[in-house]
Parts: sequence; C-alpha cells; structure tokens
Amino acid sequence: MAGHGAPELEPVPADGLLLGVVSTRWHSELVEQMAERAVAAAKACGVTEVLTAQVAGSVELPVAAQALARRCDAVVALGVVIRGETAHFEYVCQAVTEGLTRLSLDESTPVAHGVLTVDTEQQARDRAGFPDSSEDKGWQATVAALDAALTIRAIGKYPTTAGD
Repeated sequence: MAGHGAPELEPVPADGLLLGVVSTRWHSELVEQMAERAVAAAKACGVTEVLTAQVAGSVELPVAAQALARRCDAVVALGVVIRGETAHFEYVCQAVTEGLTRLSLDESTPVAHGVLTVDTEQQARDRAGFPDSSEDKGWQATVAALDAALTIRAIGKYPTTAGD
C-alpha cells in the first residue's frame, strides 16, 4: 500500500495562514471528497480562510496553483489520474508533478501534490478520505503543506550568519 511508512499527520498550529486549494472536475465524486477533507484539515489546523478554485483536469492544476501560491501561504492541488490503455497517463502524471514541483520552488510556497495517480478507480477511492478509505490524501496533503509553510516561516525568523 502506498501509505506504508507514512508519518501520522496530526493538525499543526496554522492560525493566521492562508491556504489555497485547487481541484479538478475529473472524477468529481472522488476529488470533491478530497477537497472536503482538505478544508476539514485546514480548519483542524486553525486556518480560518481557504481560497478554493477548480480546473478542468490535472494538467491545468499547476497554473491555477501558481495563481493561488502568489496569494497564499500554502497550496494544495487535488485530482485523480487513472491509468488507461495509452501513454497519456505517464505524460499527464509527469507534467503535473514537474509543474507543481517547479511552482513550489519558483514561488517559495509549499504546494502539496495531492493528485492520486492510480491504476483503478477503487485504488483512488481507497485513498480519497471516505469513511471506508485506508488513506486520506486531502487531509494529508493539507497538513503537509501547512507544516511546510510553518517551517519556512520559522526559518525566516532565524538570524543570518556573519558575512550574509
């Protein structure tokens, strides 16, 4: 299982942080559940304002996430890509991963990759945070992004070393 060895992601004290959540309209039942869990995680962490946006598909996530990253302390990108019979799956997954990673580094803003890349719809359902799911990627991605934002904020508080 993908979650084997994952750390327990308990709520972090993220009061005062602004979170952005962008999700896709593909596989709407699954993604809407993940988005609900992301917002629930944000609230559990003390976040009072969550900006949300939707895009058609996963390839569009990085550009919408970029717009949010320019306004927010952290961003969560949510979607589901299910393997088909062509190489399209690999291209989409690579484009999304590279786009979100580049965005996070370019904007110096944590952007959590909450896009499920699976072989079957059942595998996605098992990770989407339903009551019978074994994983909750919306929650996990949100707590991870907020935790990273808090770490970045703390690093900025450290005094610079001599010579800087």
